[in-house]
Parts: sequence; C-alpha cells; structure tokens
Amino acid sequence: MTTYQAEFKKIPLTTYLNLRKDSGLSPKTLEAAEIGLKNSVCEVLVSDPEQVGKYIGMGRITGDGGCHCQITDMCVLPEYQGKGIGKSIMEKLMEFINNELPVSCYISLIADGDASFLYEKFGFKDTLPASKGMAYLRR
Repeated sequence: MTTYQAEFKKIPLTTYLNLRKDSGLSPKTLEAAEIGLKNSVCEVLVSDPEQVGKYIGMGRITGDGGCHCQITDMCVLPEYQGKGIGKSIMEKLMEFINNELPVSCYISLIADGDASFLYEKFGFKDTLPASKGMAYLRR
C-alpha cells in the first residue's frame, strides 16, 4: 500500500495550474496564479512517491495571516481520490492553523459538493443562518 505524504512546500506555478485543471477546479490564468501564489499564507503539496516529481494534490491557505484566512485550492487528481489524500492535506493545513495563526484568526472555506463532510471532521461548521457565503465572479 502506498503512503502519500502531505508536506509544506511551495507549489510550482505550472503544478498549480495543472492540478486545478486536471482535478476539475476552475482554471486560473497565468497572471492570476503568479499573483496568488506569491500571496499564499501556507502551501501544502502531495507527491506520488512512486513517480518522482509527480504532484497529485494540494491545498493552500490565503488571507492576511492574522485576522482572516481561507482554505483554498483543495484538490486531488481523480485517479488518486478515495485514498485519504485530501484528509492528509487538511491535517497539514490544520497543523499550520493551530501552530502558526493567532487564535482569533477567522478561518473560512467554501465546500464544493460532498467536501463538506471532510471539513466537518476538522471542526468546520455551516455558517447559516448566522451568515451566508457569497461570491462575485468577474466576467
């Protein structure tokens, strides 16, 4: 059985773009990715130990690093899903949250589909009815 290790590691630009696209997340432009990655608070990557240099999953924390942060870019390539890789990414992100961010930092995320079940295991709760997440997509 292969063990997949999530680790704190800078996400290379092309890896970021490819993992988003190949895992089914919305694509980002090169310009957006260059700016966004520079402003990461924390980055986590998972590689396939049997294929040198092949990254199979990632997750990031974005925000100001003090008052507000958001878990973003959580993804695992489809052929590697169901092996606990998303859980290992979240464990690493939670390690950072619990050890590096101020206690009063508000940590949020947007859960797509059944991902909410994973996040609930780490203490995340639905904010409704107290607040409702909203988004604006520039077209």
